[in-house]
Amino acid sequence: MDVMLLAADLSRVYGWELTAAGGEHPASLTEHELENLLAEKINILIQRDFGALVQLLYRIDVSENRLRGMLDDNKGEDAGRLIARLIMERQWQKIETRRRYRQDDAAGAGDEERW
Repeated sequence: MDVMLLAADLSRVYGWELTAAGGEHPASLTEHELENLLAEKINILIQRDFGALVQLLYRIDVSENRLRGMLDDNKGEDAGRLIARLIMERQWQKIETRRRYRQDDAAGAGDEERW
């Protein structure tokens, strides 16, 4: 997983300022640090604006069934951290899909029939 790409995508799409505790640029974040930053943001939403969290999860397209299952299977664990993992996984899937379609578009650029 390219953490720099994932952090940049999350920042760009959702307007999140994702920097490490020392203020390091997202390029220097590790996967664990990114997960911690997201978990912190998610926990704040859980406490202060649960409706905004639900909207965010819907916007990111996190599977509700998967989320419920993960929360049920991991009772006692930090919910923000579990949700952060799902967000990272889903956003990475989106990045890979965009990458794949860009490659397909570039390969077929000369085709006459395009939809």
